[in-house]
Amino acid sequence: MSMIRDLRAAVRPALRRGGTPYEYDATRDASASTAVVDCAVYREGMRASAPCGPAEAMRRVRADGGFVWIGLHEPTEQEFAGIAREFNLHPLAVEDAVHAHQRPKLERYDDTLFTVFKTIHYVEHAELTATSEVVETGEVMCFTGEDFVITVRHGGQGSLRALRHRLEQDPPLLAKGPSAVLHAIADQVVDGYIAVADAVQDDIDEVEIDVFSAPSKGSSRGGDAGRIYQLKREVLEFKRAVTPLMRPMQLLSERPMRLVDPDIQKYFRDVADHLARVHEQVVAFDDLLNSILQANLAQASVAQNEDMRKITSWAAIFAVPTMIAGIYGMNFEYMPELKWKYGYPAVMVLTVAICVTIHRGFKRNGWL
Repeated sequence: MSMIRDLRAAVRPALRRGGTPYEYDATRDASASTAVVDCAVYREGMRASAPCGPAEAMRRVRADGGFVWIGLHEPTEQEFAGIAREFNLHPLAVEDAVHAHQRPKLERYDDTLFTVFKTIHYVEHAELTATSEVVETGEVMCFTGEDFVITVRHGGQGSLRALRHRLEQDPPLLAKGPSAVLHAIADQVVDGYIAVADAVQDDIDEVEIDVFSAPSKGSSRGGDAGRIYQLKREVLEFKRAVTPLMRPMQLLSERPMRLVDPDIQKYFRDVADHLARVHEQVVAFDDLLNSILQANLAQASVAQNEDMRKITSWAAIFAVPTMIAGIYGMNFEYMPELKWKYGYPAVMVLTVAICVTIHRGFKRNGWL
């Protein structure tokens, strides 16, 4: 992992020299972070036209007002150190933002809110198998202060570029300050949950139909338990993203906070309501998959019992000629019907009659 980060840190400056359009490049100094995706100053909901780096953006905000929004993608400790000092971010929050793999949460450090969101992306697949990846997770961390928003993104999904552009098209909302950005991020993350939940529902329906449908010739009854278990694991990953976020959204929507505009807090209620609906869906998915898995195992047990009954029935049928042949295979001189002319055909007829009678009995009772 460290080698990948070192390679990323080496490649980013080269990409920028090649002309990749980052807003802050024109005035970026040598000490600026190479992980910054975008950096802009907003006043009264409008983006300042002059590009700048994080340090210059903060100086402009302190001099002329407004707030700065800095977006980063998978920064290293060295890349994030300068921004952390400039905005006086708490070391514990900085550590969480750099190393990622955090559960969704909301924490307050002095005059800064630190929020962690897990992004969920549905992985398209032609057919669900025992090794299919159904959901892919990422993370978005958000530092929210009175005059700044710093977003740190991990993973290949959950880009905030389109979100930034959409907010810039709504100056009255963006004029509400950093809390408007925090709400927009939460809303986008939860909307992603809703889309993923609908897609996962289709996969569960497919598995459910496969388990309870009549098996085709040559296929095993009850479907593939491996597919069900894999889907259950992916739903569990989904659940780990949704459930811990319930409490933070409740706090943001119900508890007055100095860093959250009262008008924006009303919008958080809508996000919390959507999140509660998704949470109910995910819990229902987990319960339904438990039932499907149990039904699959029960069907497998029934199929095994049917096979054992068939094996037992044929063993009982073949036991009759085996027993008779064993008796007459004993080398005794005085045995009934040994000297009888019709002894052999009579024994054969008797054997066949007994076997046919036993077969019909098993057939009538559903064993064969």
